[in-house]
Amino acid sequence: MKKQLLSTSAIALGVAMAAPASAQEWNLDWGGYYNSHVGYVTVDSNTAAQAGADFDGVDVFTNAEIHFTPSVTLDNGLTFGINVQYEALNAGGGADGIDESFLSISGDTLGRIDLGAENSAGYKMSIGAPQVSGGIGINSPSVSGFVPISIAAGGNLPFAFRDSGISSYAEVLGNNDVQRITYYTPSFNGLTLGVSYAANAAGNAVNNFGVNRNAGVTDVFDIGLAYSQSFNGVDVDFAARWGTAESNVVGTSDPEVWNIGLNVGFNGFVIGGGYGENDNGGLRAWDSEGWSLGVTYDIAGPWSVGFDTYQGEYSGIGAASGDKAEYEAYQLVGSRSLGAGVTWAVYAAYVEGSVNADVGATFGNANTTVEGTVIGTSVNLSF
Repeated sequence: MKKQLLSTSAIALGVAMAAPASAQEWNLDWGGYYNSHVGYVTVDSNTAAQAGADFDGVDVFTNAEIHFTPSVTLDNGLTFGINVQYEALNAGGGADGIDESFLSISGDTLGRIDLGAENSAGYKMSIGAPQVSGGIGINSPSVSGFVPISIAAGGNLPFAFRDSGISSYAEVLGNNDVQRITYYTPSFNGLTLGVSYAANAAGNAVNNFGVNRNAGVTDVFDIGLAYSQSFNGVDVDFAARWGTAESNVVGTSDPEVWNIGLNVGFNGFVIGGGYGENDNGGLRAWDSEGWSLGVTYDIAGPWSVGFDTYQGEYSGIGAASGDKAEYEAYQLVGSRSLGAGVTWAVYAAYVEGSVNADVGATFGNANTTVEGTVIGTSVNLSF
């Protein structure tokens, strides 16, 4: 896939359509979210790194960001804007605390173009199991804020972000917020197509300063398709995506990611899930796959409830092809809307990481198990 580039004709079209136009007023908008969890956790582990540790007790977990989203709509109907997202904690955003930062050009007939440090179209269009607001998020790494399941915390799973082993929302080799070009078509009877290109698979909301296409992992390409429509009171949301990149590392192959998801809603219920795989091409010591399944019910009034599960598996490659590790999680959530952008939730979650075989030392934790139960409550603000 050497020198694969995304066409910039759509960008040229958007700029050409934008001029000339009379002066317009900018909408200096901002928003974000702040989710605070308090939970009682119990943990059982037999990894060597956690021997003698006591993780049982009450803890607090916070997930929060502030988003600046100024925009202006010109006389010709095109909207130009930016999206800069700041982490509310000193995590996830690098030294400057910035998570994502990109410019958008959008219009009814143009669709939307995103330029900058953002996740791919395939990632953003992915669908997993439905969830009600306020749970801890077992279809993501968030649950590790309570249960030390990752190898980095002395547990036994890689627990890499944006990877099919723990989440329906994955990227090629787990890349995140690299400098990227993305285009989304307008919706055609509920059908939308998105394509993305990034020169480099490394970095997080930083500039590249030149990319050597003969070194590392380059030319990251993603494509996603989404369909959303209602039929006689039944809501259908479907998505599929595929992504790849070029590996210039000797002895490896091009990494790939793909997943598919479906949600169906009727009479207050939403049922659905998704399945995906990461083939890391030998650039990691393992490949991964996983699936999610869940159901939610919107009770008449302010309450909604939901149950979901995620099941992931890591497989060693090469000489370690017999090495296996598994992630499984279950969650029951009840959520109540307290007003505009304010919800309160209570939940119970169980997660387990296990290494079944590790002859090739892929995970370093042969025949170990880390399991945890969280009984929690959360206050969630969206503004």
